[in-house]
Amino acid sequence: MAHVPRFADAAEAAEWLGSVHAELRTALHRHGAVYLRGLPVRDVEDFATVRDVLVPRRTPYREKATPRSSYGNDVYSSTDLPPNQPIRMHNENSYTLTFPGMLLFSCLTAPEEGGATPVADCREVLRRIPTPLVERMRSAGWLLTRNYSDHISLDWRTAFAADTREGAEKYCADNLISCEWDASGGLRTRQLRPGIIRHPQTGEEVWFNHMAFWNSWSLDEEIREALLDEFGPDGLPFETGLGDGVPLTRDELDAINAAYEGATVRETWQPGDVLLVDNVLATHGRDPFRGDRRIVVAMGEPVDLAGCRPTVPPAPGEERAA
Repeated sequence: MAHVPRFADAAEAAEWLGSVHAELRTALHRHGAVYLRGLPVRDVEDFATVRDVLVPRRTPYREKATPRSSYGNDVYSSTDLPPNQPIRMHNENSYTLTFPGMLLFSCLTAPEEGGATPVADCREVLRRIPTPLVERMRSAGWLLTRNYSDHISLDWRTAFAADTREGAEKYCADNLISCEWDASGGLRTRQLRPGIIRHPQTGEEVWFNHMAFWNSWSLDEEIREALLDEFGPDGLPFETGLGDGVPLTRDELDAINAAYEGATVRETWQPGDVLLVDNVLATHGRDPFRGDRRIVVAMGEPVDLAGCRPTVPPAPGEERAA
């Protein structure tokens, strides 16, 4: 946590941030994330002013997976999921071929209780995961299976920003995703991605994926059983596994989540706080909360997966590994 000098307005703060930009990047490479407290960020416009200095190159939100509100100018709500629902650690868009290298969060309204945006150093997460799981990920990657419908999770039109089946199919073909339609018009996709990559600047190896976040073992037991009863094991909105096709056990998934928790740090939000996250070096999540909470986010500094020396090349998913 860094306490910044007092500034009259966001424009003055932005000028100062520009002067310390190199120092902030150095701190990011060391810690993975940097909290800044005391900035005069009071609304979306102030946040955009700060964003344009800290994260000048913008990145779109691809393959949407959770609901967000758009405030314009590429500023979004961090998420619109219910406040009682925790969001597990993940690297933003880890399943896409190009993803944001930087995330910027800011607190416009702090909740009465909870609601932190915890972060974890992915280098430390990798060190904490049991060696057999690391080696399986290193050699096989991870597989993401998604089922899109109008009844649960986001529909495919929203996820792929496509108006037609042909548009969705083209996106999938261009981005190494297999897809198939069912009789009711629902879409299922699969994609194989590396779960261990290297930071494009520092060269450090990191655990980089959504595997724990979207694995069914991470769900509350009652919710998991209800979804399995309703949709069956092949119809869940999200499911993940290692690319070798051997399903994860609950104990293995628990070990991954324990590695995240052991590396996690969190700060209680205060209005005006800004959190800068290197999306390759650090994961982020969300704690449950009570009361009004307004956290905005912007994404930028796009990174191509191919430039991160992935241990497994990305590919469309295979049926055997679903």
